Amino acid sequence: MSAIASVTQTPPAVQDTPVYQKPAESKPTESKPQPTVLDTVQISTSAKGMMQEAMETRAQTAQEAGKGDMQAQRLQAREAATAKLLA
Repeated sequence: MSAIASVTQTPPAVQDTPVYQKPAESKPTESKPQPTVLDTVQISTSAKGMMQEAMETRAQTAQEAGKGDMQAQRLQAREAATAKLLA
């Protein structure tokens, strides 16, 4: 094995320009106002129903379950089972 007698380090190269340059500010130009673009979206009946179900309160769910709504009854059963597990 041989020992290293000396180490010479070279300094890193110096850049003439900075790494980040602030973008040049542009002068405000007179521009015409852009027309507003409106998109029309139609939501299907089933999607509307799903949104309504997702947004209804517990009181509404209980009322619907009492009237025989199977989906509301299943939701109440799921919530009761979850509450029992967490208790």
